[in-house]
Amino acid sequence: MSAGRAPALEVRGLCKRYDDPEWVLDAVDLEVAAGEFLCVLGPSGCGKTTLLRLISGFERPDRGEIVYEGATISRPGWTLSPEKRRIGMVFQDVAIFPHLTVEENVRFGLRRPLHRRLARWARGLAGDDEREHLRHVRGLLELIGLTGFGQRFPHELSGGQQQRVALARALAPRPHLILLDEPFSNLDAALRQRIRDDVRSVLKRLGMTTILVTHDQEEAVNLADRVAVIHQGRLLQVGTPEEILGRPATRFVATFVGLNSFLPGEADGEFVVTELGRHALAPGQQPPGRRVDVLLRPDYLRPANAQEGVGVRVLRVDYLGVQPLYRLALPSGREVQAVLPGQLALAPGQTTRVRFSPPRLVLFPAEPAA
Repeated sequence: MSAGRAPALEVRGLCKRYDDPEWVLDAVDLEVAAGEFLCVLGPSGCGKTTLLRLISGFERPDRGEIVYEGATISRPGWTLSPEKRRIGMVFQDVAIFPHLTVEENVRFGLRRPLHRRLARWARGLAGDDEREHLRHVRGLLELIGLTGFGQRFPHELSGGQQQRVALARALAPRPHLILLDEPFSNLDAALRQRIRDDVRSVLKRLGMTTILVTHDQEEAVNLADRVAVIHQGRLLQVGTPEEILGRPATRFVATFVGLNSFLPGEADGEFVVTELGRHALAPGQQPPGRRVDVLLRPDYLRPANAQEGVGVRVLRVDYLGVQPLYRLALPSGREVQAVLPGQLALAPGQTTRVRFSPPRLVLFPAEPAA
């Protein structure tokens, strides 16, 4: 968590399991700062949606506790009900009511229990309350770019517009924390990028503390202030996108996030020797053994002249947007990926020379030979 920012949410030793003896979540510790946009990233079945349901109050923990704005809201045997938590949630399925207009859907989150509404009416305040609600709802529609859509029904909206309505409904009760459970996964690729950027912009403008659950690494690293990587119920690493990509804490994080591969190497004093040359360790860096695997990100390979680097053969060319991503065969036959300048215009079958130029060596114990 960023220095100087008090945690809005603290998850302490959180454990959860269902009928299976295996823990769905196993001793998860996590802090989220006020106003932070955190992405919880992991493969299907890793426990990330269970974490969200525990925070929202839809599930109870078996061990551990959840502290929200300084107060415990969940612990074994007791949980504060979801409607009392001031937490909004947007689901993968937008779940807006098809028989209600856009305005009515957004206002749904503002409804009070009947006895409270009757009490206000008895005091002669019902009219003022309704007018305030309407101003608030229309302000939210303006915020999400749907001014003038208030009287439309969901079937008259695009998928992206429906997702915006779901967000506005979650924001209507003025929550302090928003939970997003893979809300963009049902949108096509072009729309997904535009809507998620718009949603992040809205939430940042409001200073909203946000937790987004996703299995899409590209989504996580492009939206998040920090990323929390979960695998098999365990929290493996929490850090900025740059830290997760450039300094993965475990081999799983290195393989799950980014288009990374590994070079076998051998530690030799203050150096590690690989088929791409001899590379210096950082001052004080200790290799995890004599035989190591060196992290190789696609941007760690650079074009080389005839006096440096090694010769490689182009096997395939893909594209990251307009940027070519080359699959290369090293002299040993090992395949790696590289982002090289587009002006090289290499084609499959051609050869070129590359050098290995990481900002810092990231090392893991060598995997046993197959």
